[in-house]
Amino acid sequence: MRTGGLVVGDLSVGWHVFTHSPNIPHRAVSLGEGRCYLGTAAITSLKGQYRTGYEPATSKMQKSQTEHLYKILVIGDLGVGKTSIIKRYVHQNFSQHYRATIGVDFALKVLNWDSETVVRLQLWDIAGQERFGNMTRVYYREAFGAFIVFDVTRATTFEAVSKWKDDLDSKLTLPNGKPVSVVLLANKCDQGSEFLAANPGKMEQFCKDHGFVSCFETSAKENVNIDEAARCLVKHIMDSENDLAQSVESDVVTPALNSFRSNSSCSSCFKS
Repeated sequence: MRTGGLVVGDLSVGWHVFTHSPNIPHRAVSLGEGRCYLGTAAITSLKGQYRTGYEPATSKMQKSQTEHLYKILVIGDLGVGKTSIIKRYVHQNFSQHYRATIGVDFALKVLNWDSETVVRLQLWDIAGQERFGNMTRVYYREAFGAFIVFDVTRATTFEAVSKWKDDLDSKLTLPNGKPVSVVLLANKCDQGSEFLAANPGKMEQFCKDHGFVSCFETSAKENVNIDEAARCLVKHIMDSENDLAQSVESDVVTPALNSFRSNSSCSSCFKS
């Protein structure tokens, strides 16, 4: 396992690369005074859940914050630029040297969403050939959203988008049965937009037909729309999470105390 990290304000962004995929679900916790170092903090298992190492700071007491942890998939055909997008987003750099991902790589990104909310994204960079294997169900598990990426200079990678989306929808849903939020990325727009220019209305209709929440032209090389696409996806995930929480609350029935006493089979146990 390789580890690294860089500091962004009072929070650091770290990354790890695994040869296999642990199961890391979403959770929300409260943060008080302190500073998180993701590059050095271990994510340790506790009864099936995960917690992030936390180190108190000596700075002035900060306002309590809510933290959200989301697993995000980055999928698409081989060579469309998935790894480059993640490196640009997490580390703000780009490399011309191509190295095919084997299995899955894993990166972390911290967003100071607002003054009261911190969002941690676990970005799962899944190899382009994995759709043809039997591991995607394991990789997809517990994810809350996804990017599907294609290369605007290779039409065949766009033709594969619907297959990736169908594979995702067949193996992953939210607890309420609805599909997870997915953003379509038309990558390498710096190399030419002939494909998009020739299909101005097709892309919008394609997204509607296949259930994408949005579509962005992106360039990892020129840093075009990477942050905007990520913020769009996170917003949809948080909205879906709020809807899910409200639906759960509406399903909770609290019986009246008198009714419970009269109907309970144990109501006579303590009678004198």
